[in-house]
Amino acid sequence: MTEINKDLVYDIEAIPGEKWFPKESSFEDDMNEYWGDWGVSSEVDTLKAVLLRRPGKEVEDFDPNAVRFSDEPLNVDLMRKQHDNVAQIYRDFGAKVYYVEEQREDRPNAIFCRDLMFMTPEGVILTRPGMAARRGEERYVAQALAKIGVPILRTIAGDGMFEGANAMWVDRHTCVVSTGVRCNRSGFEQVKYELERMGVDVYHMQQPYSNIHIDGLMNPISHDKVLIHASQVPYDIIDMLKKKGYEILEAPSQTEVRECFACNFVALEPNHIVIAKGPERTIEMLEKHGVKVETVDVSEITKGKGSLHCITAFLKRG
Repeated sequence: MTEINKDLVYDIEAIPGEKWFPKESSFEDDMNEYWGDWGVSSEVDTLKAVLLRRPGKEVEDFDPNAVRFSDEPLNVDLMRKQHDNVAQIYRDFGAKVYYVEEQREDRPNAIFCRDLMFMTPEGVILTRPGMAARRGEERYVAQALAKIGVPILRTIAGDGMFEGANAMWVDRHTCVVSTGVRCNRSGFEQVKYELERMGVDVYHMQQPYSNIHIDGLMNPISHDKVLIHASQVPYDIIDMLKKKGYEILEAPSQTEVRECFACNFVALEPNHIVIAKGPERTIEMLEKHGVKVETVDVSEITKGKGSLHCITAFLKRG
């Protein structure tokens, strides 16, 4: 047996372990420290920050039929004034108002910011509009979000289509996402993946052929009340909401839902909403159920076939 010559053996020091251990925290936990005070997981928690697009050159000269606007003449100055009035309501309530400052000059629908992003507890899902006359608006929303420090988690890609108004928060762990002419199965699956990763149960809602977005048919008022257009919301969605403790308030007038955007309001906080002037029967019904209702004239904005909820992208609630 050969003996080891100890004079020829070197004692090599062990490689030391890494002493810089990772920070064991979630992205949501880190949001305020590294990104800012952003995040949404409710349609009704106290409104604290929004993103808007004040009407710019894009609304000054366009073909209304090509972009789904009304044929009625548009008073651009009044449209801007009405938009400013809405922004002031948010400011007076205490919410911060940010703007998409740059936009394509051939995209008058860009005023409807809700469609271009969907806010989650971890940041924004940037959408991919279904309508050719809107596609490309999202690039400038991404630019505005990056400027103020809002994280973009995903941009809907591939053959996916999804617009922000195709999703509605029920609570932190529940969201409704609809498919239809503005959101296809690919877009739905991309959104579903991100939400499920955050611990959210996603309920699929088939959008009726006669409507493009959830907020034309259904909108929460508080953590336990929701306004619906009864003939257009699937039973399984209502059943889920009832089982979660929601009182289902049915809009009393189909005309007010379709012509006055009765479901298209913005909750400033639970049981306190701002809604476009016009749906008097709906407003009366809501007030009888203890809802504080503020009204604002957005008659020029609604010529674009959208209302308050459509123009308001939520950045922070609660």
